[in-house]
This record gives sequence, C-alpha cells and structure tokens, in this order.
Amino acid sequence: MTTQAELDPDEHRRAALVQSLPTVTDDTPLMAELQQDARRRIELRGRRFPRPAETRVVTVANQKGGVGKTTTTVNLAAALAQSGLNVLVLDNDPQGNASTALGVEHRAGTPSIYEVLVEGAPIAEAVQESPDVPNLWCLPATIDLSGAEIELVSMVARETRLRSALDTYLQWRIDNGLERIDYVLVDCPPSLGLLTVNAFVVAREVLIPIQCEYYALEGLSQLLKTIQLIQAHLNRDLHVSTILLTMYDARTNLAQQVASEVREHFPERTLRTTVPRSVRISEAPSYGQTVMTYDAGSSGALAYLEAAREIAERGAATTDVTPSNSATAESGAEEDR
Repeated sequence: MTTQAELDPDEHRRAALVQSLPTVTDDTPLMAELQQDARRRIELRGRRFPRPAETRVVTVANQKGGVGKTTTTVNLAAALAQSGLNVLVLDNDPQGNASTALGVEHRAGTPSIYEVLVEGAPIAEAVQESPDVPNLWCLPATIDLSGAEIELVSMVARETRLRSALDTYLQWRIDNGLERIDYVLVDCPPSLGLLTVNAFVVAREVLIPIQCEYYALEGLSQLLKTIQLIQAHLNRDLHVSTILLTMYDARTNLAQQVASEVREHFPERTLRTTVPRSVRISEAPSYGQTVMTYDAGSSGALAYLEAAREIAERGAATTDVTPSNSATAESGAEEDR
C-alpha cells in the first residue's frame, strides 16, 4: 500500500528528517523534550491543515477558573489561521482577555459582542481582523459586557441571541462573496450564567481544557451535567468533542497521574498533545499577542500548533459525530470515577 510520504516528496523529506533525530530514553527527559520540539518544527512548519466540510463552532469551557480557557482559545485560533484556515473568535468573557491577546481594540464604546447580544447589532459591524495573523477575526468584548447578564434576563429568546447573530453573519459572508469561516471558537467566563448558556447554544462542540494539577477534575462532572441540560432543552447537537491537557509538567508524577486519569475516563476525546507550562505562553498577552506570533519556536507555540493539527485532522476525518449520547456517557464515566 502506498503511503502519503511516498506520494508527497515534502512528506517524505519530513519523515526522513524526523527519522534522523537522536534516540532518547526515560533517563534523558530534557533530551526528550528537545527532540519533541525538533520533531514538531519539522512536521508542522509551513503545513496547511485540512478544511472541515462545514463551519465548526467550538465553545471552550470549564467552570473551574485558571485552567487556560482563554489561552487555549486564542492560541488554537492563531494556529489554525496560520495553517491556512479562516477563524473567528467570539470573546464572550467580560474580562476581554481574548481580545487583548489578539491585539484588537476593545476599549469602552468599541462595537463589541455586547451590542450584538443586547442591542441586536450585526456581527459584521463589530468584528475586527487580528493585526498579527491574517484570516483571524475577533468579535471583541468590552467592559459593557459585565452588565449584559442582567439586561438579557428580560429579553425574548435570551439564550439563542448569539446563535442567531452568528448564523446571520456566516450567511452574510457567503452572500457578499467572502470566504467561508472554517472555525468559530467561543471564549466564555468560568461562571454559569446567560453568557455561558449563549456560548453553549451557539456551538455544536465543546472543548474542555483541563489543568494537569490537583483538583483538575473538580467541577467537570457538573459541567457535563450542564451540557446534558443544554442538549435536552436548547441545543441537541451540542457534544464534548475535545479535551486538552494544559499546564503539563512531565517532570512531576502528579501531572502524569492526572493525565493518565483523564485519558482513562475520556480516551476518545482527549488529544494526544499536551500543552506544557511555559513562560512564553504567559508573557505573550502582555504584548497583545498570542504565543504563536510572540515566540513561534517555543515549546508552548509548537504544542498548540500540534493540538490544532489534531483538531483539524479529526474534523476532516469524521464529519458525522453522534452527539446525543456523548455527554451522557462521559458524565457517567466521571460519576463512576
């Protein structure tokens, strides 16, 4: 059987370079990390990821704070965009950290997701393109969004306002001869309110970042139950498609144990790639950038690039996911734990 590497000279060259890397053992963890980074540079640099058959809308959620939701959202978005895909980020968190990292304007008074949710403004009037990454757009969040929870309570169809606005925007792009958006990534706050409910209703998929530390699975069972409720009443297509392990430190037994436990309970959903603890990832937002542009050769950037490839390849390989039982099964597995 002919392999892709044999058909594609570029793939053959990549494979040969990876084969030439030195062999490492468990006794050389630093060398193993260096080899992994070298392999990722060879395999991923300049590679274009496959386009999904239709726009994938993914909400990045975890009710536990500090697990890397915003960091994951912006860096996966940048990685997908750098690899030839059209990506839109919906910053649905009043803190506006995703807007900061993508370098888009989000001072008070800037057209934002607040106007879209509360005033019914079209997304096309508020969306901005990232100055650092072509084909990456952001619907920013301003401080005004902090009051949106209260204002939405009395509104008609309050849970579906973001979904309606996004559907209209995606159709508007097609009607105006613009390229289709391949991925929509939604960043949402850690609390469960109307903003988060809108984020779950607008999406078809949920990506859950899990921190490789103690209490990592705290609240995960409740999150899965919340997703079940959304499935039952507001969005039957919603399902957990991806789990990403973040802040991973291979030198500690704790991180390895957490990773092993997550993979045991969610084997089909958990990405092979883990995102390491990285100073570069932490520094990038203070410069108004993602780590993908701040230091593209760093371990953190390469990890997010590989995670993005996994997500893109999974989406291209399986376009027919059965969502109805996924959250139920995962909730049961979590309760068994």
